[in-house]
Amino acid sequence: MSVRTLPLLFLNLGGEMLYILDQRLRAQNVPGDKARKDEWTEADRGRVLNDIVSTMFNRKFMEELFKPQELYSKKALRTVYDRLAHASIIRLNQASMDKLYDLMTVAFKYQVLMCPRPKDVLLVTFNHLDAIKGLIRDSPAILNQVDETFQQLTEVYGGLSAGEFQLIRQTLLIFFQDLHIRVSIFLKDRVQNSNGRFVLPVSGPVPWGTEVPGLIRMFNSKGEEVKTVEFKHGGNYVAAPKEGSFELYGDRVLKLGTNMYSVNRPVETHMSGASKNLASQTQESIAPNPLAKEELNFLARLLGGMETKKPSDPEARFRLNLFATEEEEEQAALTRPEELSYEVINIQATQDQQRSEELARIMGEFEITDAPRQSASKGDDLLAMMDEL
Repeated sequence: MSVRTLPLLFLNLGGEMLYILDQRLRAQNVPGDKARKDEWTEADRGRVLNDIVSTMFNRKFMEELFKPQELYSKKALRTVYDRLAHASIIRLNQASMDKLYDLMTVAFKYQVLMCPRPKDVLLVTFNHLDAIKGLIRDSPAILNQVDETFQQLTEVYGGLSAGEFQLIRQTLLIFFQDLHIRVSIFLKDRVQNSNGRFVLPVSGPVPWGTEVPGLIRMFNSKGEEVKTVEFKHGGNYVAAPKEGSFELYGDRVLKLGTNMYSVNRPVETHMSGASKNLASQTQESIAPNPLAKEELNFLARLLGGMETKKPSDPEARFRLNLFATEEEEEQAALTRPEELSYEVINIQATQDQQRSEELARIMGEFEITDAPRQSASKGDDLLAMMDEL
């Protein structure tokens, strides 16, 4: 397992989240009693994206994120994205948040699988950062935050070997293992099968620095080429035109990680039968485990570094629906298997008095509504604490 994987996972999933929210904000009108002018909706969309990107690329948060550390559970990371998605004036209910996280994870899993070289996962990350900068191009201060993160990525990953990138790629694929959620865009483009598994291509450019398959070279003991044999590989491959740029500005060449929602079309998700069966077998146990305290410490550090802006007008909040209709959203909430819902995090907080007070302090800094906080006893699990936000 690579200890350099977490920043790439977080930034790429965060980029996919911003793509989805941007698409839904464009498609879903603000309630009529709030939208006095058409321009209000566009201005509000910009405000939402600016708030989320500013929180996501907070300097203290990035410093904590880039420290060498192993990946943690999907539910622990899901909590961070729930917090991030609600860093502005939007609100998503459980079904929409589940769908958002499903789309994020499946999209990045596809990108990791399709990377020609392990190193290209860095180009995928740069594609996400480039697109994020396009979403907030009128905010110089936030753009500077993104550029600082780009420099951190270059410093940390620029000198890694091919073997180290391969270990990062393997760590990501292990994280996404057994995740087979069908997404309508992938199904329509025929890059995903009905069982939720992706289709590996047998055509297109080969990885940069490699040759098109079809030729076997034989050498003697002196290293001299003595014979060549051609064979049919059954594909339609071509040589890569050039290597993607790893500079701040440049042609990435690779299209993985760009915004696939730029063309407005509905996106649906469905659980494959295999995923449902697997989920019932792999439900996280509520019994204490050795990583529980470490996961809480991890979340405390990350959440402690994030800043959430408190809207001056509580009435300015509005709910964002990732489904076409309210009925679809309600149906999704009812039919989603309990084991696949991220609502409950079965990690028990430590009984240690000092740790409980520290978590309470951090959560107190994240108060984003004017409603008074309800009292919570020491030792409540992390979900209870997050529910009070």
